[in-house]
Amino acid sequence: MIQSMKEELMDGNPPNVVEDFNDPSLYNNRELSLLDFQHRVFEEAQDEANPLLERLKFLSIVGSNLDEFYMVRVGGLKKQVASGITDLSIDGRTPTELLAAVREGADTLMQSTHEYLLSTMIPELAAAGIQIMNYAELTDTQKSEAAKKYKRTIFPVLTPLAVDPSHPFPHISNLSLNLAVMIKDELGGERFARVKVPRPIDRLMPIVSDPWTIQVGGSSRRVFSFVWVEEVIAANLQSLFPGMEVKAAYPFRVTRSADMTIQELEADDLLETMEEGVRQRRLGSVLRLTVNANMPKRVRKLLIENMGTEEEDVVVVDGPLGLESLMDPALGIDRFDLKYPPFVPFTPLRLKSETRDGDFFKALRSQNHLVHHPYDSFSPVIEFLEAAASDPDVVAIKMTLYRVGNQSPIVNALMKARENGKQVAVLVELKARFDEASNIGWARMLEREGVHVIYGLIGLKTHSKIALVIRNEGNQIRRYVHLSTGNYNSITAHVYEDLGFFTVAPKIGADVSDLFNFLTGYSEKRDYRKLFVAPINMRKQLTELIDREIEHQKAGGEAHLILKTNALVDKKMIHRLYRASQAGLRIDLLVRGICCLRPGVPGLSENIRVISIVSRFLEHSRIYYFTNGGKEEIYLGSADLMPRNLNRRVEVLFPIQDRNYVRYLRDTVLESYLQDSVKARYLTADGTYVRPEPVENNLSVQEKLLSVRAEWVEEEKEHPWELF
Repeated sequence: MIQSMKEELMDGNPPNVVEDFNDPSLYNNRELSLLDFQHRVFEEAQDEANPLLERLKFLSIVGSNLDEFYMVRVGGLKKQVASGITDLSIDGRTPTELLAAVREGADTLMQSTHEYLLSTMIPELAAAGIQIMNYAELTDTQKSEAAKKYKRTIFPVLTPLAVDPSHPFPHISNLSLNLAVMIKDELGGERFARVKVPRPIDRLMPIVSDPWTIQVGGSSRRVFSFVWVEEVIAANLQSLFPGMEVKAAYPFRVTRSADMTIQELEADDLLETMEEGVRQRRLGSVLRLTVNANMPKRVRKLLIENMGTEEEDVVVVDGPLGLESLMDPALGIDRFDLKYPPFVPFTPLRLKSETRDGDFFKALRSQNHLVHHPYDSFSPVIEFLEAAASDPDVVAIKMTLYRVGNQSPIVNALMKARENGKQVAVLVELKARFDEASNIGWARMLEREGVHVIYGLIGLKTHSKIALVIRNEGNQIRRYVHLSTGNYNSITAHVYEDLGFFTVAPKIGADVSDLFNFLTGYSEKRDYRKLFVAPINMRKQLTELIDREIEHQKAGGEAHLILKTNALVDKKMIHRLYRASQAGLRIDLLVRGICCLRPGVPGLSENIRVISIVSRFLEHSRIYYFTNGGKEEIYLGSADLMPRNLNRRVEVLFPIQDRNYVRYLRDTVLESYLQDSVKARYLTADGTYVRPEPVENNLSVQEKLLSVRAEWVEEEKEHPWELF
């Protein structure tokens, strides 16, 4: 149908307006669209314009993302197939058909990344003075050093596990790297043993470099040399099996399902239920068995039979298994000439502690404050909570925590607040995928300090990012609010692009209080003054704003939608956007990852443009812009346009009404995204992504925003306090 409409348009005839939105050809598949995003990340690893160690980091990210893709998406599809579910996907595929397509796509990408590492990345690293070698390539001196390190730091933590009638096949933990060891016994027979490569040990073992320095670009550079640790273990296995003949050792890696079914309605204690769920994840069914091509079929068959998997779940690759481990050398090697140039996040004078007499709350009362991470520092967020913890006039702090990381100054501030006698209530979302164990630990610690900890709502995941500080200011109680598009994680704030907003606006403060009453108690409140709250009113409000923009378009007024989100999956929202395009409304969608909408389809979406930006920082903010006949409105928040965000999560969108911040978001931020000609990819009507044609003055939005901050630093030197 799409092809016929394209031909009709080429003939000069106006296209027929599409009325049947149920046609599967009008949509991209969610899972395959997610794989397309991983391809775009892989392109960054291949882009020679990026520094070499940053390219290695992108390659590691692809490996980690593919692990998660298997654990979650493939695991879910296999469960559907096993359950006999035959519901069609948005693009008309059965679970069985989709599972086959997803496996093929994921395995092809995995093969490509391994091939690129071996054929291109490792040689380029070696030319730059970073040698990642196989054990066979080591000199005798290097082998001797590796053997000493093995004996001193690795051998004591290895545990060989035999497999025979008295030793059952051991459990192979998720994402673990293992060696299948074949041993010849005294009777000439063959025995099998498993040796796990311990995770605390660095995957790449540093060894003495030969030579010590190398000439790179006319300069003398230190050489860094590494060898794969599993190869060092394999070369020294005789120490684990004395008196036996080790015939061979073959690496293998297992990926298990991460699906956790939490029976919340039957759980007396959600915290204990989640702890059990995390434990059960380690025992999930095997989804992928990754091996090298040199593993004999008999050994592969032994693994398949004992782990209850199938031949089609085996992925054969060349080279090392598990590319996610490349992140450590990418970040840790002291070669700043092979990394992005460092930058100092900007902190405006009005939020710097040395320029506001230590009174953070006075600075917040003076005006609203918009911060754009990582271009702007995350330290004001930490200072906000630290000030609240110490200020004698603060009586209460309420907060939602989704992902905070392992070392958290945010949590430390909350515990300090409790020590100082403040009332502290924190919703810790235990169901934050892959952060469950960390959040359980924080929840336990906060409870021990006397903090009121809420674990979330039954049937809903709390994804909103909100902090509320209540302060007694003599004749009134004032609410200080921080709202954000991103997590309260001081580490990821350096690499995730997000927006945060400080305000004392009474209506927003009242809404936030009402929301916390909903989260911590019982409330059926449906009417919020300023906030859009999912699953209560967000879908309705967004739909009404899109419809209003359509009416402006029909009336000949100013009308334009710009929606920046991480994913666009929700079918009802896609239908609304298709209808808006058919009404002639210009729509720009900045969708980092999954996009099920197809732009540029004649008679349907020819007024829609979809752009994906993949660059140095992970695009994470959600920005919803409506021209509104010239009376622009912008909402920021935590919600993507997915059914789970709109229906099954507690999400918040909040308005930005300060004209200077509206101008910044529209003219500096969104306009730069729309003009990006370096890191942008455009989604086409057939579901593929293409790069824009080069222009005379190429623009990268992230580089532009970094340069804007550099300009602000100079402006503040000349005109302090005037910025914004």
